Amino acid sequence: MGNLASRILVAAILLPIAIAALWFGSWWLVALGVVAGILAIHELCTIARDHRPVVLAAYLGVLLMIVLAHVRGVEGMVLALGPVVLITFIVAAAAPREGHSSLTSMAVTVFGVVWIGVGLGSVVILRDGGFSLVLAVLLGTWASDIGAYAIGRMIGRRKLAPAISPGKSVEGFVAGVVVGTAVVWWVLYGQDIVGTFDALILGLVVAITGPFGDLLESFVKRDLGVKDSGTILAGHGGVLDRIDAMLLTAPMALTALWVITLW
Repeated sequence: MGNLASRILVAAILLPIAIAALWFGSWWLVALGVVAGILAIHELCTIARDHRPVVLAAYLGVLLMIVLAHVRGVEGMVLALGPVVLITFIVAAAAPREGHSSLTSMAVTVFGVVWIGVGLGSVVILRDGGFSLVLAVLLGTWASDIGAYAIGRMIGRRKLAPAISPGKSVEGFVAGVVVGTAVVWWVLYGQDIVGTFDALILGLVVAITGPFGDLLESFVKRDLGVKDSGTILAGHGGVLDRIDAMLLTAPMALTALWVITLW
């Protein structure tokens, strides 16, 4: 199957599942989040295998983070950190590997759990706050990425981060920010979730953060010497390749909403 055909097929299968889980929310979205989280952390552990991540602790940590996000919100994700660090330490100390740094092993594990677990847990918390809210954040994330790609291909000249992702341009970044902000504002306008100005601020946070989520994963992959996080999604690469921007926009959106409530 050609690359384009495989990308269309994968999107046609996964998109309805994702939309249904987002629409029904609750444990349906938790279940999808756990599946995506386990696959993503598995990909990270695989490409970072030379650093000997504590795989069992990574799996359990992501699972715990997403489930507790639904049960107790942000507090649940914070409470999950203690068990994650404890389990990581116990497993690493019980089976030390000669010639490898246990500290590096634990650091990679905890980083992966926080990165993926908090990102997907934040999506669950946003959905618990209403369908329109999570829809705005996700659509804003995707719109920012699409806008940046399209304009960057057409008029992009100045490199945004050439050492990390040579294809990204300053022009594309600016366009993505404008488009992503507009989409978030449009989805939330008149929804009585946040005020009109607050929706604009939230849109800016999502649109600006999205490219950094993508750059973060590119930075990790470049450091580990791989092109894609995996191959499970055929022409789309791995799960981590598809959710990288969202892993930062969702928690940053939660942070922005918290700050807005303090005003």
